[in-house]
Amino acid sequence: MQADRLPPHDLSAEESVLGSILIDGMSLTQVTGFLAADDFYREINRQVFEACYELTQRDEAINQVTVTHELENKDQLEAVGGAAYLSHLVEVTPTSVHIEHYANLVHRTATMRRLIAAAGDIADIGYNNDPDVDIALSAAEDALFGIRQGSQNRDFVPLSDTLNTYLESSGGLDEDEDGKPTTPITTGYTRLNEIMVGGLQRSDMVVLAARPSVGKSMMGLNFTLAAALAGKAVGIFSLEMGREQIALRMLAAQSTVNMQRLRTGLLSPDEETKRVNSIGLLSDLSIYVDDTPFQTVAEMRGKARRLQMTHGLDFLIVDYMQLINGGSAGGREGNRAQEVSEISRQMKGMARDLHIPVLAISQLSRAVEHRTSHRPMLSDLRESGSIEQDADVVMFIHREDKFTTEDEWTKANPTEPYPRDRASLIIAKHRNGPTDEVEMRVRDSIGVFEELSFQTQPAQQFAPRPGAVR
Repeated sequence: MQADRLPPHDLSAEESVLGSILIDGMSLTQVTGFLAADDFYREINRQVFEACYELTQRDEAINQVTVTHELENKDQLEAVGGAAYLSHLVEVTPTSVHIEHYANLVHRTATMRRLIAAAGDIADIGYNNDPDVDIALSAAEDALFGIRQGSQNRDFVPLSDTLNTYLESSGGLDEDEDGKPTTPITTGYTRLNEIMVGGLQRSDMVVLAARPSVGKSMMGLNFTLAAALAGKAVGIFSLEMGREQIALRMLAAQSTVNMQRLRTGLLSPDEETKRVNSIGLLSDLSIYVDDTPFQTVAEMRGKARRLQMTHGLDFLIVDYMQLINGGSAGGREGNRAQEVSEISRQMKGMARDLHIPVLAISQLSRAVEHRTSHRPMLSDLRESGSIEQDADVVMFIHREDKFTTEDEWTKANPTEPYPRDRASLIIAKHRNGPTDEVEMRVRDSIGVFEELSFQTQPAQQFAPRPGAVR
């Protein structure tokens, strides 16, 4: 019935997006979080956008000359209309300032076209007359759900926005000659800061690795709190946990109230006071969480650049590395190790590009569990040895009580106490400093690691104390 109607599209908006990118290559980072090549209605516009995107993935400049060469190399320059078409794109775009507005128009019309396509798919499901109505309805729901999932513009969200649901329901920086800050980011641990020469260094890729359930995400959030309490802006890419779970963990660590009690809401008056006060404090911190579960390093870099330009960004955490979508990284389909190698290289490039430490949380292989000594080694980094090569710092969390029962420990070490709730933070690689080890006490119920050597010092309510994030 609607064969005579063109699908929704906006060619002027498409040309303005591309013109903005050619005018200011950095503007591409403002839209990569939600705009894809498939969103373009006109094929030649799609090809130009793909060329720009591939250039930024290789950290190359984007302008009329480089895009022309990229299209030439792909034998697409003549098809898009030659260099003259690129000049036309620049001429019809008055400024790159409004690229997000143009991109939203392109994305909206693409969503409408997908809705039309889904309607056709649903009609086919109905015409198939499947005897199982539930299967047919599920297939129709999946068609619509896929559009909704793809159209969501998920990006960094201030932690305060998430913490508000819990409340409702129950100086200057040292700079280099280019004006960039040079001060390291505190970890919240006195001994670790000493080893790291003041904290996590800018432009460094820091890998924090452990086996599952040992506490690597917990340690990453402890680092987050310490940095934010010191006045730094922190971004978290959480590919595994939702932002609600992250907010709950931070609330437990800051308030020192048992995480399960916070979850159930069964709190004493004193605990309720701590909860409310901690939400107030955390809401004032510059912590931003992006819990998109499936994204590439290029997408993350675009979002992180935008966050840095709009709100500032001093420290970035990625949890965890093996969940990153390799996308078309290197075009090496079927070889995850090579794909992770490319991801690792791009993450190191992101740290240098943003001039911030990037903490990449990583899984360790099962080899740790099968050795007599369960202490992790650099060779245990899962899927790719290039992670070790690219990282400036590699840290492991080792907890013997996660591998050995108390009876097994007593038989093997009759004179030594069982290391219950004890952990070692092992600095196995440090490109610009010493390797060492920091002994920790683990408080799983509130999600906190504490340095043993500073454990007996008096706590300061709602402020970091030496050696612990509270």
